[in-house]
Amino acid sequence: MTWMPGNDPIPGDAGACDVIDTLIVPRARDLGGFEVRRALPSAKRQMVGPFIFFDQMGPAEFLETGGIDVRPHPHIGLATVTYLFDGEIHHRDSLGSDQVIRPGELNWMTAGNGIVHSEREDAARKKTKRKIFGIQSWVALPKHMEETAPAFEHHGLHALPVVSDGAAEARVIAGELYGARAPVSTASETIYADITLNAGGRMPIDATHEERAVYTVDGEIEISGDKFGPGQLLVFKPGDTITVKADAPARFLLLGGEPMDGPRYIWWNFVSSSKERIDQAKEDWKQMRFDTVPGDAEDFIPLPNK
Repeated sequence: MTWMPGNDPIPGDAGACDVIDTLIVPRARDLGGFEVRRALPSAKRQMVGPFIFFDQMGPAEFLETGGIDVRPHPHIGLATVTYLFDGEIHHRDSLGSDQVIRPGELNWMTAGNGIVHSEREDAARKKTKRKIFGIQSWVALPKHMEETAPAFEHHGLHALPVVSDGAAEARVIAGELYGARAPVSTASETIYADITLNAGGRMPIDATHEERAVYTVDGEIEISGDKFGPGQLLVFKPGDTITVKADAPARFLLLGGEPMDGPRYIWWNFVSSSKERIDQAKEDWKQMRFDTVPGDAEDFIPLPNK
């Protein structure tokens, strides 16, 4: 499909150009062979829509060593969202889900009242030269959904709708964009899309969602005459229609949705509107009351001492 031109802010007009509420440049942390950059939560912002955790892992290349090997660990009160640009990860969880995720696919795991999962690279893959690059994020659940039953959804490359005008392309991961709706079930109004621009490409982003941000992945984008390179989270002010441009090929993620119904507490892998619920989850994991992961039940990550 072809997009109609958006109302682009006018360079030099302070009122029009002032569309960015918060700019977050996450610091890189070395996790033993590859970097992770955490954009949310930050000192500047806890959430954008329901997104409360947003990590970029990689890009990295492994040479028959290292890699992704996350032992079974618990979650409550959130949904984990895994989306890869390169590489693959083997997901298993306490529901019995057993799924390898590859680039352009979506793993959406709703923790609700409690789930355990592991994320590893298969042994055969570890013996090869390989890459890993992707985003792991969490979305908080509304208060009335925090204690829902856990669930898991996987949607393959061709299940996620794509809209394009030849110069810009958007793969809709969650929610709806330009009339295309992703198949995943979300607990609140959410938008999440993987957008690529060719040289000279433009992507209008309207004000449908109150909270919106873009995370720059590759190349350089331009907004209102200002340019932004990879690894930055740009949180927009509500109510402004903007246009993202690129002079050369670029890639970014659009994320956001309706504001969450109040602040959230976050401790380790637990998210909740209640401190007491998090304390209960700590004790439950310590006392091994969570379910185990079929096929990966021999190991686990202990409760941190913090």
